[in-house]
Amino acid sequence: MLSVCLYLHAHQPYRVKRYRVFDIGKDHQYFTCQDDSDLNNQKILKKVAEKSLRPTNALLLSLLERHPEFKVSFSLSGTLLDQLASYAPDVLDSFRTLVATGRCEMIADTFYHSLSFFYSRSEFEKQVNLHTERINKEFGVTPRVFRNTELSYTNDLAVWAEKRGFLGVLTEGWEGVLGERSPAFLYRPKGCKTLKLLLKHYRLSDDIAFRFSERSWSEWPLNADTFAFWVHKHHGNGETVNLFMDYETFGEHQWKETGIFDFLNALPKAILSHPNTTFVTPTEILLSKEPVGELDVPHVLSWADT
Repeated sequence: MLSVCLYLHAHQPYRVKRYRVFDIGKDHQYFTCQDDSDLNNQKILKKVAEKSLRPTNALLLSLLERHPEFKVSFSLSGTLLDQLASYAPDVLDSFRTLVATGRCEMIADTFYHSLSFFYSRSEFEKQVNLHTERINKEFGVTPRVFRNTELSYTNDLAVWAEKRGFLGVLTEGWEGVLGERSPAFLYRPKGCKTLKLLLKHYRLSDDIAFRFSERSWSEWPLNADTFAFWVHKHHGNGETVNLFMDYETFGEHQWKETGIFDFLNALPKAILSHPNTTFVTPTEILLSKEPVGELDVPHVLSWADT
């Protein structure tokens, strides 16, 4: 049996306001202000909601209703949740509806989409606690899997996550640390006894997230059947194909006019056409499969680039 783990991350920051050298030491409000930054936050959030979040959530709900085996997981930053509550509460409601199906897993994150783990562990702990509490408040669930900002990761993060009680951590599946091994298996982080790693299959993920609308790409235009064939090729040499990408892939990074929503609409049926392929949440695959080896990542790894 081959599993597909689809994970989407959504974040919106608060924009920095105009801040002059004369304000140093006097004005400590860098983001929240009375000038036009609030208006910009609202304007951008509403644009992203209209182009990406609303149509994607509506489509995902439809896919969940049509395909009982379809599942998906999300991480939503605290600043996104704050802005949705203020400027697009209907979108927040649509996320609640998705999570209520029981087939959409929420992933733990840093509240502010920060790199605090690498600079201040106390600040990092506060942000993870704040995010976990907010997810529980909004959706009535407690995350069991963790992802750090931009999937940034080191061995130390895994050790922390294991002590914290998480089942696993999501990160990048880069050849620089994998060598000849495949990202389509679970791995044990160095220094851990129980925690497992889910690695992004960056080639397949990026085929959707980055190359989908690239007309110079030899595989353009990409359709769901072709992509499903690439996934199915992992039968016999993989256990889970992890498709990790930004939520805004759908509608914002790849505009509606590219056919990205038609692609997503057709994808579950195409993948499920193989009798031994299904969708899973991160927790499901972490509980059902064992690591095939140890992964040593002493230096920072992320999905930002190789």
